[in-house]
Amino acid sequence: MKLDLTRLAAIAGLLLSTCYGSAADRAQQIDAIFRPLCSPATPGVAVLVLKNGRTIFRRGYGTADLRTGAPITPQTNFRLASFTKQFTATAIMLLSRDRALRYDDPLTRFFPDFPAYGQSITVRRLLTHTSGLRDYEDIYFKQFAGTPEASIPQLLDADALKIMQAQPSPLFPPGAKWRYSNSGYAVLAMIVEQVSHQPFGALLQQRIFTPLNMRRTIAFQNGKNQVQQRAFGYRNQGGRWTFSDQSPTSAVLGDGGVYSSLEDLARWDRALARHTLLSAADMQPALTPVAVPGGAVNEEGKPVQYGFGWYLDPYRGRARMYHDGETCGFRTTIQRFVDERLTVIVLANRIDLDVDALALKVADLFAPPVRRPAR
Repeated sequence: MKLDLTRLAAIAGLLLSTCYGSAADRAQQIDAIFRPLCSPATPGVAVLVLKNGRTIFRRGYGTADLRTGAPITPQTNFRLASFTKQFTATAIMLLSRDRALRYDDPLTRFFPDFPAYGQSITVRRLLTHTSGLRDYEDIYFKQFAGTPEASIPQLLDADALKIMQAQPSPLFPPGAKWRYSNSGYAVLAMIVEQVSHQPFGALLQQRIFTPLNMRRTIAFQNGKNQVQQRAFGYRNQGGRWTFSDQSPTSAVLGDGGVYSSLEDLARWDRALARHTLLSAADMQPALTPVAVPGGAVNEEGKPVQYGFGWYLDPYRGRARMYHDGETCGFRTTIQRFVDERLTVIVLANRIDLDVDALALKVADLFAPPVRRPAR
C-alpha cells in the first residue's frame, strides 16, 4: 500500500492544531476566572496550573507592592502562611528517615521540663493536630489586651514553646480529638532545632529548598533576613487598600513563616510527584488520615481528613491532598489531584479573595468525564 505522505502530514497538522487550540481555550478559561479580580492598581494574585508534570498556566495579576507598582510575576514571593506546614512536616519526616527521631517519640523526650501531659503528646500527634495543645496566639494576645498591635513584641517559635510549657493542662487528652493547631507546628519547628542542632530555617534551606533549587524560597524573620521580589500584604478598608503585611506572630516559622513563588513551587510539586526527597513509602504516613474516637471534625462540626501537613478530603469524588494558608494580608492554597496529575496553586497578597474556591474553579475545568453505567 502506497503511503500518502501529504495526507498523513495534513492529518498530523490537524491533530496538532486541535491540541494547541484546546490548550489555548483552557488558558483563556483560566484567565477569565482571575483577570476580572485585579488591576495594575490593586494587590493581586499569582496562579499556577501543572498537568502531567508540565506547566500549562503560570501568570500573575495585579501588584506586588503598591508603593513601587512592582507587578506580580511567577518569581514574586508570597507569604505562604499555613501552606508552610507541609514543609515543616517534610523536615520532621526527613529526620525520621534519618532515625534522628520517631513519630511516636513523646514531647518530653525533646523537652524534659514540659508538663507531665507532654508524655502523651507524640510527634505524630503534633503532625496530625491531635496533640490537645492550647492556641499560643490566643494566650499571647490576651496578655496585651487593649495594646495597639504595632506595640506588641514579635513572637518566635521558641516563645510559642515557652507559652505551651506554662500551660498546666491541654485542651483535651492528647489523641482524643482533632483540632487544628498552630501551636503544634511551632513546637515541631523547635523539635527540628533540638534534633538537628541548627535553626529551623537553616534546616529547611539545607534539606529542602537548596536540593530542589527553590532559590527564592525562605523562612522569613523580619529584621533577620530578606525576601527577594517580595509581595506585600494588603486589606481593603472602606474602598482603600491598607498595608497589612506583618503581625506580632509573623516570625513564628513552623506554622506559617515560609515565603515562596510560583516558579519555586512548581519545583516543589515536581519533587512531590517524583519522590525526590521522600520515597512513596516514606510519604505514606503523611497521606494516611488520622483516626480519633468519633472521627475527626473541624470547629464547624464537619468531617476532616488530615495527615502530616496535608488535608486529604476528596473533592466531588476526586482524590486530593491540599492545604490553605491565611494570615494578615495573604491567602494561599495548593490543590493536588494526584491521580489526575493535576496541581493548582493560587497565591494572593490580599485577604478579600477566596483562593480555595478560585483554585477549585480551575480544577473543575479539568474534571474527568462522568462515566455512565452501560445499559
